[in-house]
Amino acid sequence: MTKYVYNFKEGNKDMKSLLGGKGANLAEMSSLGISVPPGFTITTESCNDYYENNMRIKPEIIKQINEQLEILEKTMNKGLGSLEDPLLVSVRSGAVFSMPGMMDTILNLGLNDETTIVLAKKNNDYKFAYDSYRRFIQMFADVVMGVEKYKFETVLSRIKEQKNYSQDSDMTSEDLFEVVEEFKKIYRKEVGNDFPNNVKEQLMLAVEAVFKSWNNNRAKVYRRLNGISDKLGTAVNIQAMVFGNMGDNCGTGVCFSRNPSTGENKLFGEYLINAQGEDVVAGIRTPKPVSVLEEELPEVYKELLNITKVLENHYKDMQDIEFTIENEKLYILQTRNGKRTALSAVEIAVSLVEEGIITKEEALLRINSDDINKLLHPTFETKALKEAKQLTQGLAASPGASTGAIYFTAEEAVQASSTKDVILVREETSPEDIEGMVSSKAIVTSRGGMTSHAAVVARGMGKCCVCGAQSMFIDYATKTVRIGDITLKEGDIISVDGSSGKVYLGEVAKSDSSFTDSFKKIISWADEIRELKVFVNADNEKDAKVGFEFGAEGIGLCRTEHMFFEEDRISLVRKMILSSTEEERKVFLDKLQPIQSEDFYKIFKEAQGKSVNIRLLDPPLHEFLPHDEKTVNIIAKELEISVEQLENKIKSISEFNPMMGHRGCRLGVTYPEIYLMQAKAISQAAILATKDGYEVNVEVMIPLVGIEAELKYLKDRIEFLLEKDIQQYGVPFNYKIGTMIEIPRACLTADKIANHAEFFSFGTNDLTQMTFGYSRDDAEKFIDIYKKKNILEQDPFINLDESGVLELMKIAVNKAKQTRHNIKLGICGEHGGDEKSIESVGNIGIHYVSCSPYRVLIAKLAAAKTVIKRNINK
Repeated sequence: MTKYVYNFKEGNKDMKSLLGGKGANLAEMSSLGISVPPGFTITTESCNDYYENNMRIKPEIIKQINEQLEILEKTMNKGLGSLEDPLLVSVRSGAVFSMPGMMDTILNLGLNDETTIVLAKKNNDYKFAYDSYRRFIQMFADVVMGVEKYKFETVLSRIKEQKNYSQDSDMTSEDLFEVVEEFKKIYRKEVGNDFPNNVKEQLMLAVEAVFKSWNNNRAKVYRRLNGISDKLGTAVNIQAMVFGNMGDNCGTGVCFSRNPSTGENKLFGEYLINAQGEDVVAGIRTPKPVSVLEEELPEVYKELLNITKVLENHYKDMQDIEFTIENEKLYILQTRNGKRTALSAVEIAVSLVEEGIITKEEALLRINSDDINKLLHPTFETKALKEAKQLTQGLAASPGASTGAIYFTAEEAVQASSTKDVILVREETSPEDIEGMVSSKAIVTSRGGMTSHAAVVARGMGKCCVCGAQSMFIDYATKTVRIGDITLKEGDIISVDGSSGKVYLGEVAKSDSSFTDSFKKIISWADEIRELKVFVNADNEKDAKVGFEFGAEGIGLCRTEHMFFEEDRISLVRKMILSSTEEERKVFLDKLQPIQSEDFYKIFKEAQGKSVNIRLLDPPLHEFLPHDEKTVNIIAKELEISVEQLENKIKSISEFNPMMGHRGCRLGVTYPEIYLMQAKAISQAAILATKDGYEVNVEVMIPLVGIEAELKYLKDRIEFLLEKDIQQYGVPFNYKIGTMIEIPRACLTADKIANHAEFFSFGTNDLTQMTFGYSRDDAEKFIDIYKKKNILEQDPFINLDESGVLELMKIAVNKAKQTRHNIKLGICGEHGGDEKSIESVGNIGIHYVSCSPYRVLIAKLAAAKTVIKRNINK
């Protein structure tokens, strides 16, 4: 019989796929002897079974839940629904991968009109009992029945205003009794039934609600953003309640074993006295720093500090810990590897290596491409900050520097983000705001602390965030925010410094980020381990310079067509294309050649002897032609033909399907003079650079070859020209001639093509297009739909397709090496900067990847991780 429910004593941290991250860690902590309230976990398999069983929990699972509930009741010496000593439980989700705030939680389950009175009498505390009951009604109504929270919040706000209370905890037991009665009326009105008194019914409805939350919109968005499979399901954790809202010697909090923003090795977090856990993350009350706990409850603080270190050493990573204090007794409700900023991720990884807790290899595996990407984000210039007008100061919740137009709702932020940079400004965020947060460059809230929803989610996304800017007063009705004597309206521009917590009026100039010593160590470790070389895609000396500063070992792709679009040459290119004869074309090609030669010279000079791969003209000619009336009139006049003649010429060159049309090597065969001009430009630049003392290693790449004869035809002519120039000027330089593999036929006939190619560079962008039959420009219309419907697991233009495209590449690599064992092999498509794709190609015999300048460091890290994972799996 399948086991669907596990007691905390039966599991361990290695059972995440079955028990979810939370359940596995609760089980692990229980085995370590840490004070964890007892309970049990309903497995992820139960969730998947629920969906397979037409969204019903089958009897076998219900039976196992009841069996474990009986064990929990005996352990606690209490009973769910008991009128002598009622047991209350929390019902929490627990996904395999941490999804903070994305799914649902219910606290204080087991309360009804009768058990609330029993609880009040037993603890001689009616305020605590009715405070717990009103929380439960609101949570249950929201999570299980979908009643909007604001309907309940309105009641609390009205009573606090009437009685001049500043916060919820100021309410008396009489106030709370009144609140409960009003909450029950709201429930009856919205749901159509009375609030359920049957506690077993409450429990099963709550379990079902957590299963359903796996597929709520915010959870699906989060999974899509973080590459988490929809098939994993969520576990459900049923745990005996401990209470932080029983008085001033009780509390609740969230802490990190290290600072999640900076990586500093110091306990970091917040807590609230006389509160339950949801109060901290919701940002309803402003919490105190956890360091203050040392003054208020020193023994509890000492124990908490010790436990955080025990857990960090056990899990070998910075821990995010939820705790509750009940009558000065500390309970740990959850631990998990903490979300952190990119800066913190690097600092913590290096520190743990230096402390002897983890190895260099383990440290590298903990840094991901997003971390590197975020560290490349700009910061505000020091001088500009001094001159800027500061609007407010909040908590520095997530570092970074962003400028944008302010919007006050997630929906408006999403809509506006299609045309401008947006800053989401809220009193506090909730999981429902997830899409607005994704669309925004930064988030600013007037309430909440460093562990509020806004702070935690922003850090995970690498978004700049300032929380708790209390001097902001937002009026959602008028779409304005007042800060002192300044009122800003929707669309006004502000600048947000997530590293200082300061918000400025208008736009503030930014400067490039600098790398810390720890970051440099991470990259040096990656360089020690990786086997793949990392080249840069650079079409000009500026990109080449940036790439080499990041440690690129060569240029893997220089796209010559990008040089043609510059202002001083596009007119010549257009006239060349529109010429009627070869002689006319050569007139303009002769003028273009020295211009392009100068471009190549600058790149050779920057390369300092590193290999430079130059791709000859690739796109169809119509992409260079004008379509606006003004430019057409100018060119017609210069060519001394009528506008009508020119328009007919442009129409005749245009293509229906450019990917499969007249482009790449097909242009070189049709108009060999174009490719020979480019070869001449390369030769002249190489000779001049060599004369000036620069070593040259150039690779001439012929694109879009699908037939062996295409390559041979063009290679013979280019090689003849290069050798002729070398002999004429007496200046030898190193060169190779090869091809870009981007057509399936080229992969299948790679052995023949390798007869004439000294290198292959896989153009994975076009190879993906040709393999799938998808246009990269049009696929966005259906790729997301395919992913949502589980037809595609990932976008093949972002993550290399392993089943089709990679298999073609394997065929090409094996066949090419049969013909030319020392053939140089690399990839230069966008996948060359994608971590997952690099891991895929790193095991098929490729020698290098080439990517855009700002992805060079990502590629280095990914190449190192490929080696580490391969060694682990041996």
